[in-house]
Amino acid sequence: MGTPSLGWSIWREKNKDIDLTHALQVLVSKETLNVSGADQDPPTAVCQLKKKLSAAPGEAETGRAFNRYDERLLEDFAVYCGLALQTVQTVQRIEYQRASQDVTQEVLSYHLTAAQEEIRALQEAEIPSAQSLCILDFSFSDFGLSEDSTAQATVRMFLDLNLVQDFNIAYKCLCQWVLSVRRGYRSNVPYHNWSHGLSTAQCMFAIVMSTDQLQSNFSRLEVLALMIATLNHDLDHRGVSNSYIERTQQPLAQLYGTSSLEHHHYDMCLFILNNPGSQILSGLCPDDYRTVLPMIEKAILATDLAVYMERRAEFFELGQRGMRWEEDRHRDLLRSMLMTASDIAAITKPWHIQKRTAKLVASEFFAQGDREKEEFNIKPADMMNRDNSTRLPHMQVNYIDGMCHPLYQQP
Repeated sequence: MGTPSLGWSIWREKNKDIDLTHALQVLVSKETLNVSGADQDPPTAVCQLKKKLSAAPGEAETGRAFNRYDERLLEDFAVYCGLALQTVQTVQRIEYQRASQDVTQEVLSYHLTAAQEEIRALQEAEIPSAQSLCILDFSFSDFGLSEDSTAQATVRMFLDLNLVQDFNIAYKCLCQWVLSVRRGYRSNVPYHNWSHGLSTAQCMFAIVMSTDQLQSNFSRLEVLALMIATLNHDLDHRGVSNSYIERTQQPLAQLYGTSSLEHHHYDMCLFILNNPGSQILSGLCPDDYRTVLPMIEKAILATDLAVYMERRAEFFELGQRGMRWEEDRHRDLLRSMLMTASDIAAITKPWHIQKRTAKLVASEFFAQGDREKEEFNIKPADMMNRDNSTRLPHMQVNYIDGMCHPLYQQP
């Protein structure tokens, strides 16, 4: 066998903390060794080098012994083997995670999909007119509507906007999609629930239907995107704010970073749109499909009031200068502001509706404040602090004056 160089001694000195007992056992026995507790230790592989020099019996060996080049070649081979093993382990983990994700999506799909009887009932129901449902009125409220009527009102909006006809939406598919969206809202959340989603969509519907300029200048895709976005803009809302989600380091904050809830709402919206039987965008050509999804995403993200506060100065300035419909940025900004105007439209309703809505909002905010007191031992923000319940009218007026009124007033 060739004479080993100093490389082994150097490697042994650098790695003297590594226990080679198992490696030596394998070297001697030439058999695989199962070691208990190996999960805590790095795997060990043994490589045996055969004689490099050769000579006939009775003759002196000629040539060179193992040198540093041979050592490096072996080291490179060892790295290659290690990477190969790591790749196999990585692929196995990815396959496991993919399978786990598929199971999760299957469960989610099952729970978001309405029962066939429910879908059939909506499909066969006679949909009332927009006038009888009062969905053309800005004073609309769903407080007196049954669940069946809220689904029928949503279908009516899509019918009257000609979205079903223009985009080849199968009627049964529309019914299943509407019911799936309704199931996507959490019923135990006082304010950000299906009622709020429907009210936001109805406000957008009333704005578009009552404004000739929007109907003549918005493309059909823009109208479709706005209606889908308003109805889905708070899907799976948890009844807490983005700041609370970030402070508690919930997975949503780790996943998205900023506008965590809004990103999640869009992802849930996309999930339902891709769910078999709810694919109302399947009739779009590829170009229209690629165009409408970013519109929906931007519209939903625009409902983050932090985003609204960042962009509204530009919008107010645009209102003074005049909008140029050929400018994509102007159209995008207008769509964003229409989303916010529809989202916070409860303050434009008759007093009895506005008062009831304000109490629902306060109930949700105070519940978050209670959790902040208990979990972080801090004093919540005034609007989240139940101790300020007697100041609710004052806080509501400040909210209207600072956040809402500037958006609705004429330039």
